Amino acid sequence: MKNVYTVAQVNSYIKNMFSQDFMMNSIYIKGEVSNLKYHSSGHIYFTLKDDKAVMACVMFAGYSAGLKFRLQQGQQVIAGGSVEVYERDGKYQLYVKEMMLEGAGLLYEKLEKMKQELKERGMFAPEYKQKLPRYIKRLGIVTAPTGAAVQDIINISLRRNPYLQIILYPAIVQGDMAPASIVNGIHALEQIGVDVMIVGRGGGSLEDLWAFNEEIVAQAIFDSSIPVISAVGHETDTTIADYVADLRAATPSAAAELAVCEIRLLLEQIDNYERILGRQMQRKIDYLRQEMRNRQMRLQFVSPTNQIKEKRTYAMKLEENLFEKQRRILQKKRHRLELYIEQIKGMSPLEKLNQGFSFTSSLEGKTINSVTKVKSGEMIRVQVKDGQIIAQVQETHNISGN
Repeated sequence: MKNVYTVAQVNSYIKNMFSQDFMMNSIYIKGEVSNLKYHSSGHIYFTLKDDKAVMACVMFAGYSAGLKFRLQQGQQVIAGGSVEVYERDGKYQLYVKEMMLEGAGLLYEKLEKMKQELKERGMFAPEYKQKLPRYIKRLGIVTAPTGAAVQDIINISLRRNPYLQIILYPAIVQGDMAPASIVNGIHALEQIGVDVMIVGRGGGSLEDLWAFNEEIVAQAIFDSSIPVISAVGHETDTTIADYVADLRAATPSAAAELAVCEIRLLLEQIDNYERILGRQMQRKIDYLRQEMRNRQMRLQFVSPTNQIKEKRTYAMKLEENLFEKQRRILQKKRHRLELYIEQIKGMSPLEKLNQGFSFTSSLEGKTINSVTKVKSGEMIRVQVKDGQIIAQVQETHNISGN
């Protein structure tokens, strides 16, 4: 049996085919608006048709809010978006992200072609962008001499820096003569030598802003040796001049804020730097003073007078230590001598005599320390503490009994 698929499977398969098709993901379709319906949510539902076919379209609120015109029945428009399948109903429709009237569509195609050409020539490359100077003295402006744009730039610039010199080149910014007039203004301000120039105008339609999409204007901005800020239209307006310029500002007012440093903040910053510098200088001075005092102290310490004083004090201390050591040694020696004297006293015969002992010897001086060394009738000498006794031995008795 052949493969059988559910309706959901087939619808899902077809949806995937559409989502993988590069052309269907980014496509522009022109046609007449019909069956137009503005929903309360902000979504727009309508049909695009020509003399042979129709296509359902939806533009969600997030995109419809950016429309620059009111969509009406019967208008010839160019709608850009993606063709996708609504899987539940098995229907495809165009999900519109941007839309323009058909005349503007031709200009848009021309703009895209010009943009691609200049991009390939490197005129949008970031490495060619000049850096704006932070502090400027002269500001050049290329714009119409009347209107809100020039007044906004002048008012904001002078409010931020009342000492600023502003040079205005009154250019034509709309119509056939506008491109050449803008180019002349850029060249004139470049010759004068302003620090930064703002090239721009107020908002308008694509046709109104077209002068800033011309190649000669883009080339003049690219070749300028002076940094150029592009300030064309409102935030949603984008021109080739914005891509070529060194910096793009969303509005002319924003361009003035980008170009001119606010003098009040600068002065506050200078005051802050002055305070910081003052504190750092005071800390440095305090440090050097302390260092000087330390050096003075070290100098005093190593001076000859101080060295002599230190050496004299040291010598006196050594002398005291020497005397103290001598005293301790003498005391120790004296104590030891006293011990020796006592020991000698204990061994002295005279001391023994003083204690009642006597020394006996013959008249010839021979020591008699035994009864065997004398005989009866023999004369002997007895030494006592205060003299001698001459005696005669009457008899002897041996203690041992012999």
